Amino acid sequence: MTILDGKKVSNDIKNEIKAEVDKMKANDEKVPHLAAVIVGNDGASLTYVGSKVRACERVGFESTMVRLSNTTSEVELLDKIDELNNNDDIDGFIIQLPLPPQINTQKVLMAVDPNKDVDGFHPMNFGKMSLDMSTFIPATPFGILELLDRYEVETKGKHTVVIGRSHIVGRPMSILMGRKGFPGNSTVTLTHSHTKNITQITSQADIIISALGIPKFLKAEMVKDDVVIIDVGITRVPDDSEKGYYITGDVDFDAVSKKASFITPVPGGVGPMTIAMLLKNTLLAREQHRKHNR
Repeated sequence: MTILDGKKVSNDIKNEIKAEVDKMKANDEKVPHLAAVIVGNDGASLTYVGSKVRACERVGFESTMVRLSNTTSEVELLDKIDELNNNDDIDGFIIQLPLPPQINTQKVLMAVDPNKDVDGFHPMNFGKMSLDMSTFIPATPFGILELLDRYEVETKGKHTVVIGRSHIVGRPMSILMGRKGFPGNSTVTLTHSHTKNITQITSQADIIISALGIPKFLKAEMVKDDVVIIDVGITRVPDDSEKGYYITGDVDFDAVSKKASFITPVPGGVGPMTIAMLLKNTLLAREQHRKHNR
């Protein structure tokens, strides 16, 4: 059994990006600039954006954090997005989700310039991804592809089962694993909360990608020997420890890892990859803007 070590791979990617940025600096070129917009005071969101800012510092990117109050109106947020779209100094930006209830998330994501949408959430980028065109791939699915690639996990002709159909992970993963090329060329089954006989389906899978958010949902009896497990779930489960909780994924790791050929741990698997690939998308955006401005 091999651990798919997202912490190690994300560090490798950050080092590769830093080397690229160092070259840019040596040539007096503009370095990539990533902005993050956060509305309100959601603790998890603030932590996440903070780690993105630190990651930018580490690779030599410029970063801007735009903090707006919980009472920000949809119009005010759209004005801010318009400002970022038209700011040539910013190569890419993200809108940290969730947004407060007074704001229509779909409307906001639609307002982001697709050329700066380093989260890969804009319908134009999602459509290009679906058609195998070059575009920004959402960071978490992009990170999963990178893990499979760097550990040379065979995907061609394999049966991949995706659990969960969110627009951020499940849906894009089901498209990407079925595309031509590597990682891809697998036969994909997309399962969700209305899927009947899920154990029957997972027990036939060569690769399982679970993005459900239900702690320890996937049990050993639901998988076959030598399965490849990608656990995207991350949940705080209350306990009696000093912290008051422990973090676990969708997979019963201790039991399932005994049957798996490859498995991602939680934490330290898919999580660190997401930020690394966001940086990679920002580097790509900088490159595109440079070509466009020639």
